[in-house]
Amino acid sequence: MTNLVEVEDFTRQSEEKRTSAFQIEVKTYLERHPETQYVDLLLNDLNGVFRGKRIPFASLAKAEKGCYFPASVYAMDILGNTVEAAGLGQALGEPDNICLPVSGTLIPSASDPRHLAQVLLTMRHQDGTPFDVEPRNVLNNLWQQLRNRGLFPVVAVELEFYLVDKKRDAEGYIQPPCAPGSNDRNMQSQVYSLDNLDRFAAVLGDIDALAGLQGIPADGALAEASPGQFEINLHHTRNVLSACDHAILLKRLVRQVAEQHQMNATFMAKPYEEYAGSGMHVHISMLDAADHNAFARDDGSDSPLLERALAGMIDLMPASMALLAPNVNAFRRFLPDAFVPLQASWGHNNRTVALRIPCGDLDNHRVEYRVAGADANPYLVVAAILAGILHGIDNQLPLPPPVKGNGHQAAGNPLPIRQSDALVEFEQSYPLQKLLGKRFGFVWHSCKHHELMHFERLITATEIDWMLKNA
Repeated sequence: MTNLVEVEDFTRQSEEKRTSAFQIEVKTYLERHPETQYVDLLLNDLNGVFRGKRIPFASLAKAEKGCYFPASVYAMDILGNTVEAAGLGQALGEPDNICLPVSGTLIPSASDPRHLAQVLLTMRHQDGTPFDVEPRNVLNNLWQQLRNRGLFPVVAVELEFYLVDKKRDAEGYIQPPCAPGSNDRNMQSQVYSLDNLDRFAAVLGDIDALAGLQGIPADGALAEASPGQFEINLHHTRNVLSACDHAILLKRLVRQVAEQHQMNATFMAKPYEEYAGSGMHVHISMLDAADHNAFARDDGSDSPLLERALAGMIDLMPASMALLAPNVNAFRRFLPDAFVPLQASWGHNNRTVALRIPCGDLDNHRVEYRVAGADANPYLVVAAILAGILHGIDNQLPLPPPVKGNGHQAAGNPLPIRQSDALVEFEQSYPLQKLLGKRFGFVWHSCKHHELMHFERLITATEIDWMLKNA
């Protein structure tokens, strides 16, 4: 994104300064994109789904003083239904809260960059303070706590996704797409395949070009383990909010480009039974006030701060699973020998553990957090990571020894691999609830419990096949 401030806080600035900055941003944008007609105002809900409205670009100047959306936007299930048990809907009278544009996020829309723009919004309480259930605000609160301690995280997000044919196969299941302009449907797994990149060069090229136009700092795609599966890595940044803005905007961009090529793109964690799931891996290092890597000693080995951070992340990881795997399908990734961790574990240069310390020099000494699914909300994934780090800094916690060899077979603190178990761990974790915010924790648990109860009432085709004649 263009003109991102290095540090974004939510302290209340004077109306004149904020208005002036946004007016300049709008004016500069229109000079660069003079044919713009409309702009999408985007709020990101609990599930990472964009909610909002489209207005004429000429009306955008009014949005600088705020527009209104109901607080219940942050009490919706994945289908967009308000979960009344969360307490943000009718019990409060469905109140509106003011939403303000996020500085630096006015960019062209991938669906029509010539005529359509988009901008992120953030919600405030009636008194002007950040709305405490908005995931972006939850993350910002944790980020500022680290900054207040003289610690400055550097974050990069990696996203896996599938391109999917719009047509189902003969049995009604989703299937990999044919390469554009051909009937060539690859059904084999070819990780790092350059041929697969060539077959889908038109799609991936458009993603790369539009990411550049939007200012999203993305590397080119690489072919992942399964047919139609790709990964895009985002550059690291010291602006934690921007790192997640980039991730959530990239997901929207990928879907829009796929649609233009007559395909679907999905970040669903496990769309195929027989193929690999899609994950969201987050790389994080930590700078001190002198810009030195606080996760490394002078000789490049693990620092005491890193060890405490690892211990905290491991301790809160089981309870964090409700955020890292936010629906029933997300838990279908967690299978033995599937390069998805089943224990809260760590190790050096080992892709079978939850927290991997990759190869690298002193400046790049970091943690790769490998648990979350691609369907998770990036703001909440990074919030869970920062919460774990703060938890480790503030408490003397034991750090288990690093895993050597196959982490899938190693002993360790097991992760809940069913959503019902994960929600129990989340609800009962006082440290995580305190760090994320009590009301956020209540709303999240209420919405996800509601979703799970709804899902478990459904009668599936598999049940009919198994039980109709055998029960």
